[in-house]
Amino acid sequence: MNSAQITIQIIVALVAVACAIPGTFLVLRKMSLISDAISHSILLGIVIGFFIVGDTSSPLLIVLAAFAGIVTVFLVEFIQKTGLVKEDTAIGLVFPALFSIGVILIAKNANDVHLDIDSVMVGDLSLAPFDPLLINCTEGIADSCINLGPKAIWVIGTILVITLVLLFAFFKELKVSTFDAGLAAALGFSPVIMHYGLMTVSSITIVGAFDAVGPILVVALMIAPAATAYLFTKDLKKMLVLACFFGVFSAISGYWLAHLLDASISGSMTTVLAILFLLVYEPIITSIVIGLATTTSVIFYQYYQQLLTETGFAQFALSEKISRVFAEFVLLDYVTIMLVGGVCAVLLIYILPKRGVIYGYYKVRQQKTEIMLLVFLLHIRNHTEESERHVKHLNEHINWQRLRSDSVVELALKNNMITVDNDIISLTEKGEEFTEKAIDYIITNKDTEIEEMKDDFFLFRG
Repeated sequence: MNSAQITIQIIVALVAVACAIPGTFLVLRKMSLISDAISHSILLGIVIGFFIVGDTSSPLLIVLAAFAGIVTVFLVEFIQKTGLVKEDTAIGLVFPALFSIGVILIAKNANDVHLDIDSVMVGDLSLAPFDPLLINCTEGIADSCINLGPKAIWVIGTILVITLVLLFAFFKELKVSTFDAGLAAALGFSPVIMHYGLMTVSSITIVGAFDAVGPILVVALMIAPAATAYLFTKDLKKMLVLACFFGVFSAISGYWLAHLLDASISGSMTTVLAILFLLVYEPIITSIVIGLATTTSVIFYQYYQQLLTETGFAQFALSEKISRVFAEFVLLDYVTIMLVGGVCAVLLIYILPKRGVIYGYYKVRQQKTEIMLLVFLLHIRNHTEESERHVKHLNEHINWQRLRSDSVVELALKNNMITVDNDIISLTEKGEEFTEKAIDYIITNKDTEIEEMKDDFFLFRG
């Protein structure tokens, strides 16, 4: 592995982490598409900055590009607030217009400037190590500059440090404004400032990574790792860490996939991100891949150990050993690999934690029982007459089977939500509070929050 390869991997790792942090908040705020809009509309800011200073390396380009991103967000929200169109439609109206204006300005006024359309759209990471940051240059003397290394590392590294500082400084404000803007305003945090602050950081990050990796990979690194992490956890801190990990893992894996296939680096990284999300999202595919990979590895290792006993095999180079194992044994036993891998996959499908069929069946049964419990508590709350609150009433009037009604009453008793006196059921203080909150959530269309509320009230689940 040469220095250029190491440099490319460092750059993409920095870009992955820098993009994952604002990307996590964009996913939670349901604003994923805005990153795509910003990544295209910043071209207009870059072009205007070039027309002003005439230098593609000027910091003014970054400033104006970030400003163009903020303008994009403002225009999208302005159109959306009219109530005539939704947010996705507003995004589809704004960013193609701004991007097209930038392309027209380049075509009409900057024909003599080298602009590789492929680099603009997908980036060119292979050239990033050879674009150094030069300082203290003396005009006319070629070797007078001090070379500080690849410019991309300095740009993305600086942006990452600033992003981390802002994250630690305003984590509480970002968290509150993301999940409850009304509460943030009540606590004295300005949701508007937090919103545009996040958009500014996102714009600057996209601008910084634009030259090295291109808009497509920027959008992928900003959204895909965060979306994958969101499937694992609902805890914000864990989600941030997982998003950074998935981003770095996919970026580096994608680089070596591109090296192996001699393909586009950005395209390979984006492909790995998509595959990783699919594997996490779909447990059946994950199970099959894990089963086949495990079985193949076991058979491969067994044959490898068997060949080591042969005279002279141990003296071969590692690549020759691996080639011979595949040529002589593994490829001949593909049927065995498929069968054993299939069995492993089936087992994983049924026992995979929180995603398997067994867990899904158990979860559905649990939710049915808990819904019945809520119906039962609402019935008790709405009736004061004893005949309506008698244990037998569940069988006679609500048409529940005796076994089912007994399990619901038992669950309510275990959670201290009811008392039973001479077969007459009454709500406890805890049962009253639980029922009140459940009604509030149902009335305000916050049904999804009932599941979180249950965690606060239930010691025993259905």
